Order: sequence, then structure tokens, then C-alpha cells
Amino acid sequence: MSVANTKRTILNPTVPFTEIIPNGLHPGEMVVIQGCVQNDADRFQFDLTCGCSTKPRADVAFHFNPRFSSSPRIVCNFLHHEHWGKEENVELMPFKQGASFETIIMVLCDVFKAIFSNSSDLSIPYKGSLLRGVIPGHQITIKGHISLFPHSFTVNLRCGQSNNIALHIYSHIKSGKLIRNSLLSQSWGPEERELPYFPFSAGNYFEIIILCQLHQFKIAVNGSHLLDYNHRVQDLSSIDQLEILGDMELQHVQLW
Repeated sequence: MSVANTKRTILNPTVPFTEIIPNGLHPGEMVVIQGCVQNDADRFQFDLTCGCSTKPRADVAFHFNPRFSSSPRIVCNFLHHEHWGKEENVELMPFKQGASFETIIMVLCDVFKAIFSNSSDLSIPYKGSLLRGVIPGHQITIKGHISLFPHSFTVNLRCGQSNNIALHIYSHIKSGKLIRNSLLSQSWGPEERELPYFPFSAGNYFEIIILCQLHQFKIAVNGSHLLDYNHRVQDLSSIDQLEILGDMELQHVQLW
């Protein structure tokens, strides 16, 4: 495991691990944690604490606790004056026993934002999770190869609680169509099809960047801006899942 923030990098620490963050954490900073889940793990946790006292126990500003029991989930919470707050449960489990991972904890003005990927599992269909949704200014990067004899592929940004699809991108390779839409309350909206050019072809490498802005997603392919898509889901924090389906091989997914 390695733990990093903008102030210090620590390689291969012994677990359990405790370290002081000089001058604390401030909005705009992040902690990056890389490691591998043990094959027989039942659970593990990261805690951002206010001090290191054990009696009384120091407050925990952010408790992040993946659990692999009969109902796999991630439990988030805080501890104040030795009393736990109300748990927040995330049912989507991006971590796997025996698999490596990278987790980024971003410090924002009013929330902690956890972003994570399982670097050993890029199989299709792919599902990745953004614990507290998307926020303006951040982007998702998808890199891979189109299959030699492709039909199509799909990229979805989903809302886990409602099953809405905030952004649906359907690429039909043979016809050169790239359809964008949203699924809200089990109904598809109007399709958007206009394109300056079609960027995908059989057997070729691609890089898709989805940049979230306040009122729209901006989408670039292979380094060139391709299209804009206005938000149809206004609560960006509810957009917490990335789904990729179809005739491609993934090489890299970056969820921040």
C-alpha cells in the first residue's frame, strides 16, 4: 500500500498505519491511497481523524469502510465526541478481494469526495463508482481499443439511487452515428445526433474525456473537442456510476 497527499508520499507502510498530515487538510487538497485488498479480507477502512487521542477517542472527520460480508457495501460516517453519526451506505462495491486499487479522497469546502478505481479489472461490461457524484471542473478519462469487427459501444453516466441515466453515449461504428440522450423516470428524452465528424473506427485506439461543467458535459475524443451535452439531471451529486458496454477493450479509466 502507498499513501500520498500533496505534502508527503509514503511507500509501503505497515498496516495498521497512522500518520500526521502537516498543517491539516484544506479545501482543494487530496489524499491518494494505493494498495491491494487481501484475498480473505472481510473489510478495511480509511479514517481522517482530528488528532490521535485514544482516551477519549479523537473525532473522525471521515470514515470510509468497504465491507465484503453477505451484503457488500461501503459505509461512510463520522465520529464526534465518541458518538458515531448516521451511516451513509453505498451499495455499489468497486473493490475486490485480491485486487489492487487507487482511492482519491478530495477535500472540498463542504464535503469529502471519494473517487476510486480497481486497476486490475477493466473487463467489459465495466462499472466504476464516484462516491459523491460528479462536480464541475472534474473529468472522466476512458482509454481503449475498438474491436476489429465492432457493432457498437455505450458509455453511461448513471444515477444509482434513481436508475436514471444522466448521459448516454451510443456509438454505432458501421453507420458512424454517435447518439446522446438521457433516461429520466424510465423515459428516454430527445436524441442528439449532430457531429462535426465521427471519431471511432474498427481496431483503433481512442481516448474519451468527459469534462463536467456547471451547465453541461464537454466531450473530447483523441485530444479534440467533439460535442457539448447540456445537463438534464441537475443534481450532479446524484450521478455516481460510470458504465461501459460493447465492442471494445479498455486500457485505462480515470474517474476524476
